[in-house]
Amino acid sequence: MEGSKALALEQICHQHGLDFTRFDYSGHGSSGGQFVDGNIDTWLSDTQCVIDNLPPAKKLLLVGSSMGAWLATLAARDNTNRVAALITIAAAPDFTERLLLPALNREQLATMQANEPVLLPSDYDDESPYPITAQLISNSKKHCLLNNAIDITTPVRMMHGTHDTDVPYQLSVELMATLQSQDVQLNLIKNGDHRLSCTTHLKILEQTLLQLLETLQKNN
Repeated sequence: MEGSKALALEQICHQHGLDFTRFDYSGHGSSGGQFVDGNIDTWLSDTQCVIDNLPPAKKLLLVGSSMGAWLATLAARDNTNRVAALITIAAAPDFTERLLLPALNREQLATMQANEPVLLPSDYDDESPYPITAQLISNSKKHCLLNNAIDITTPVRMMHGTHDTDVPYQLSVELMATLQSQDVQLNLIKNGDHRLSCTTHLKILEQTLLQLLETLQKNN
């Protein structure tokens, strides 16, 4: 929640008189717990806990980046009465099945089968390796989204860089196709990376948010 996109969104919301909440999943950032103990169940439960503790009369606009976009999409699907709209950034739905498993070699697969975590390098946060466990892979299977229609009918705005070397933009294209909403826009940003956190990209995020809010006001 100390990332540049979260901080920029908070500032934008304050400038426009909007309530804003940011949080870290357990085992991430400022939250307690260990990443190695977490899974999609855990982090979706974290998300639901935050939603449940926000004023019930408030309609929510969820924003998620990378794995957070997967979780935000799940949360939007599960809270149709609360969530008015969704923004995804470099969405990574089903990344455990689509990206992680195919990238593991025989030795790494054997390590996981022996209930030992596989340490994958990270260019983010403190650059500590991600410990990928068999339970994370197994748990994620029931949360995969891309093989069936997703029961979200609210407006969705998506951003993805064409030069994202971590999560190919084709995952956002697939996600857009599976959403039942007829008001979905995907902004492919030429040469954009996975972070989409430079000044130019943050400005696009701001414009996306403000235009989406205008759409919601018109619909009401």
